[in-house]
Amino acid sequence: MLVKKTAARETTVPRETGSTRVYTELRHNILSMVLPPSAPLDEVGLGKRFQLSRSPIREALVRLASEGLVVTLQNRSTIVAPLDFRSVPEYLDALDLLQRATHRSAAICRSQRDVEEIEATLVVFEKKAKLSFDTNDWLPMIEGNYDFHIRIAQAGRNQYFAGFYKRILEEGRRMLYFHSEFLFKSLGSTVERLNQHHREMVEAIRIQDANEAERLAHEHARQFKGDFLEYMERSITSKMAIAT
Repeated sequence: MLVKKTAARETTVPRETGSTRVYTELRHNILSMVLPPSAPLDEVGLGKRFQLSRSPIREALVRLASEGLVVTLQNRSTIVAPLDFRSVPEYLDALDLLQRATHRSAAICRSQRDVEEIEATLVVFEKKAKLSFDTNDWLPMIEGNYDFHIRIAQAGRNQYFAGFYKRILEEGRRMLYFHSEFLFKSLGSTVERLNQHHREMVEAIRIQDANEAERLAHEHARQFKGDFLEYMERSITSKMAIAT
């Protein structure tokens, strides 16, 4: 005997959970420096702000902590992860080394599918870079840049290189926000120049020219280092009062 179903089949649309909403907004605020380094993140205050219980707030903070964007102190209070600008030269050296290693490995070990997926992430990056340039919101470009370089690292088939490089890129996202604003506003760089650098990397990986892939990765990191250190120098000297 067939039983006729009287209830209509419902079409459900996935809804954003409370913890995801908190995570997304706080992450955006941290990466864009709306929430500065070492800013306190009080669970009670966040609960009132988002009109949520403490459970989804804690879930969001745990997720942010896994990305290195917040830290929990010994007294169990939570703050935005500090930025130690004294360690910037060490960070930039590590970025250079790991970028060279991962991109060289990618040129040697990549599969055809890797090349296709790297090219796809490049297309997405270029769209996000244009959006950032048009809106002066640098986060889309930062995320696109992260995805592009991580996909290259994965093609290198070395989980240790890729893991360390992922950590370096994650730690550098807020520095990249400063760098991007300075790069386009003060140095007059263009999206086209940045895109060209990435296209050259992809081509070197595609033809498996390991030396060229490493050279381009080093040049890319060296340029970032030079621009960022110039940004820091200008920022420091602009705050100096000249006695008259």
